[in-house]
Amino acid sequence: MGRVTTRRRVLRITADGASPRPDTIAVEEPFEMRVGGHALSVTMRTPGADIDLVHGSLFTEGLIRSRDDVSGVRYCNGVDAAGLNTYNVVDVELAEGIAIPEREHRRTVVNSACGVCGKTAAEDIARRSQFSQLSDELSVSATAMSTMPHALRQGQRAFDSTGGLHAAALFTADGALLVLREDVGRHNAVDKVLGWAVREDRLPLSDTVLIVSSRASFELVQKAAMAGVPILGAVSAPSSLAVDLANETGMTLLGFLRGESMNVYTHPDRVKSGN
Repeated sequence: MGRVTTRRRVLRITADGASPRPDTIAVEEPFEMRVGGHALSVTMRTPGADIDLVHGSLFTEGLIRSRDDVSGVRYCNGVDAAGLNTYNVVDVELAEGIAIPEREHRRTVVNSACGVCGKTAAEDIARRSQFSQLSDELSVSATAMSTMPHALRQGQRAFDSTGGLHAAALFTADGALLVLREDVGRHNAVDKVLGWAVREDRLPLSDTVLIVSSRASFELVQKAAMAGVPILGAVSAPSSLAVDLANETGMTLLGFLRGESMNVYTHPDRVKSGN
């Protein structure tokens, strides 16, 4: 939709004084997802790659298993004060035989596992995911891993303008970039990337590395595990529950990916020293 950034007037204060100036900031707007005309969820997101976001969100919550489970996605007539379509409401049509989820019966992995051990969450993912057994075949050199955050940063066009967007990207084992998405929400950025994979029929992502520009939270590990991602790397730190869940699901989790240094928190056998 082209509404990733917008301009606002700010008062710029420096040691030399203060002056008004325009500033570019990231757009954040509500995004409502409906399934079969029934409201399912509302999230705050940066417009762009909305169809990827829809597929990724439905997939990581276990509501669909492949692109074939979605027969159509259309924008609804949500309008602003000027009568213009905001493109902030979508209605999803599921394929024949795919049940429309009832909101009161939906049970996300995040809610069920929040505050408990990684083992409980891992068992929940195993029940819900078709890719609960992560591949042990992928290995990545530390040198290749060290190049991925730089490639991620180089692809963050909206961040260059605003300084206010997270990013997620999928890479091959040798460091080739497959897809990159940005969003104000790090979970949305991951859903957009995984939604791309769903739409491209690339699941499971057993031969890829997922890199995020933020810290590694429990929720990001959960989403990666649902898609069969064996290696997740974060520019910043992981949380304790993220480490626990990665350990239980068999995922290699890295943090503080900066330059040639990194911390490998779980299942280090997939990361090889040197080239």
